[in-house]
Parts: sequence; structure tokens; C-alpha cells
Amino acid sequence: MLFDTALPLRFWQKVYADPSGCWFWTACRVRGYGHFVLSRKRQRLVHRLAFEQFVGAIPSGLTIDHLCRNTSCLNPRHLEAVPQRVNVLRGVGTSAANARKTHCQQGHPLVASNIYRRPNGRECLTCKRQFRKEYYHQHRAVVRAERG
Repeated sequence: MLFDTALPLRFWQKVYADPSGCWFWTACRVRGYGHFVLSRKRQRLVHRLAFEQFVGAIPSGLTIDHLCRNTSCLNPRHLEAVPQRVNVLRGVGTSAANARKTHCQQGHPLVASNIYRRPNGRECLTCKRQFRKEYYHQHRAVVRAERG
């Protein structure tokens, strides 16, 4: 059993040790993350409690990453304190997928010299220049046709 006296027995009664190695939280979950009520006014995320119990305090500015990608797991061997950016980029979300891209849809390399940075992302500079060139020539042809 995963019993430790620093956390109450009612905490450990809600943990299921899976043969895969994950310790699943079987009680209340919000968006996949286990929650535990310590007192009337104090609620904590179970993976953070487990990390603090078995590893130590979570350093300031770091967040806990689930290495097993299972948000209801609280096995301290599956948890790592990392900066938020690292946590996001390790994930499977849109921002992580876009950050891993090495080429644009047209096959141009996404390297520093070929990237246009927007406030909400990045764009291939070669494609952007090509689009502006084509737009200019189309717009110029329309203006000439209108002038007669």
C-alpha cells in the first residue's frame, strides 16, 4: 500500500496503484487533475502534494510535469519540476506541435533567418514574401484594368 503518515489515510484511500506504474487518483478530478480537500478552505492538487511529500518543495517559478502524460497520476517517479514553457512544449497541444515543426507547408526550412515573428506565432518569411509579391501583381493588374 502507498501509505505515508504525513498525508492522512483518507488521502491514500483514494489512490490506486496501477500495474503500469501510475498511481491513479480515484476521487474528485477537475479537468483531469486530482483534487484533495485538506481543510474546509484549503484544496490542493494531488500531484503537487505527492511531489512535495516524496521529492521536496516545488521551486519557485516551476510547475509539475507528468512524464507519463496522465494528469490523474501522482507517482513521484512520473513527476518532474520544470519551467512552464518546457511543460507545454513536451505536451501534445497545438503550441507544442507548432514549435516542433522544422519546415512550413511548402517545405521551406523554419530557421531563424526565414522566420517572421508575429505576436501570436511565427510565419515562413519565404512564403510571406511570395504571397506579397503575388498580391502586388494581382492588385496592379486590377488597377490597370479599372483605369482603362
